[in-house]
Amino acid sequence: MNVWYREGGHQQTCRHLRQRTLRISILNLMDEDDPIDEISRIEARLEELAEISERCRKIILISKMAIASGVALLLVMMLGLFGSNQIAAIGSIAVVLGGIVSLGSNVSTLRQTMAAMSAAEVLRSDLISRIDLRVVGDRTMKRI
Repeated sequence: MNVWYREGGHQQTCRHLRQRTLRISILNLMDEDDPIDEISRIEARLEELAEISERCRKIILISKMAIASGVALLLVMMLGLFGSNQIAAIGSIAVVLGGIVSLGSNVSTLRQTMAAMSAAEVLRSDLISRIDLRVVGDRTMKRI
């Protein structure tokens, strides 16, 4: 379900607002703090986004199974193998529609999460490249 908001003369869906919020939250990590602290916060956010994407993948799998089972039940009923039960037919149609809605919602959330992860990884690598790293020399240790 798309809910419309009017902001600055532009109409945006909730999905676009969530995506913009993810970008803003990543950009807010880049303040004038120590780059190492910023990198740590970005890595924590990356872990959080990884958990979200894993949860989305699980729900996508469950949604696909729901769609398949609803279609299978409907086909079995149409072929007359299970009998003609109107409540089961309506239930199977509801399961298929619910699976489709859940699948679509979680696929878009997964895409947004992956985009946010990519942006955070780019930001992290940029911060790492800005750090003045020292090269550790190849010294041989002498035993006493």
